Amino acid sequence: MSVHQVERTFQSGGNAIHVLKGIEMELLPKKLVMLKGRSGSGKTTLLNCLGGLDTPSKGEIQFDGSPFSSLNDDERTVIRRKNMGFIFQAFALMPLLSAWENVELSLRMAGVSRSEWKERVTECLELVGLEKRMHHRPFELSGGEQQRVAIAKAIAHKPILLLADEPTAELDTGMAAQIMAVFQNIIQTEEVTICMTTHDPTILEVADHVYEMVDGKFC
Repeated sequence: MSVHQVERTFQSGGNAIHVLKGIEMELLPKKLVMLKGRSGSGKTTLLNCLGGLDTPSKGEIQFDGSPFSSLNDDERTVIRRKNMGFIFQAFALMPLLSAWENVELSLRMAGVSRSEWKERVTECLELVGLEKRMHHRPFELSGGEQQRVAIAKAIAHKPILLLADEPTAELDTGMAAQIMAVFQNIIQTEEVTICMTTHDPTILEVADHVYEMVDGKFC
C-alpha cells in the first residue's frame, strides 16, 4: 500500500479543520508499521483512510494495484472484506459467543466455504496461543486473551493487510508484550502486513518502521 500527499479536512461550524496534512508513506509486505502520536495527532484518521472507512479530501491511496481511495463505497467494501483485517482496542467480540464461534463468525461473514471453517478456526486460535481457551466466552477471558481472539478473528479470512487501532491500550505491559509477540509471529506465518496506532513507547522497538505524527504530519 502506498499513500501520496493525502489530506483530510473536516468542516465544523463553518471552519475547516485540517486533520491530515500531506501524508506520504508506504507499507511494505510482511512488515510491522507503527503510527505513533498523541491523541488528536491524526493517526486514527489516517488508519481509517488506509482501511477505506474514510476517504481523503486530497491525495491518493493505492492498495494491491488499485486506486483504493478513488473507488466507491461498494468497491472498497469488497476489497476490505477480502484483503483487510481490523483490530480495535475495545476487542469488538460478540459477548455470547465463544472464542471459537467469534472466529467462525468472521469466516461466515467473509463468505469462506463451510468445509474450511473447522481447520481454519483451529489454526488461527493456535497461532495466537488460545488452543486451550477456544470454547470460553469473552467474559471468561483476560483482556490479553480477548485481544488475541480479536486477532484470530481478524486474520481468519487470510487478509494481506491488518490494521490495528491502539491494540495494546487496554492492556498492561506484560500483556502488551505478548500481543506484540503474536503480531511478529503472524507476520511470518500468515505473510501479512500490520499497521497499528500507538502512544505506548515500550512497544516501539519491535516495529520495522515507526511514523511519528504531530498535528496531522509526520515529523
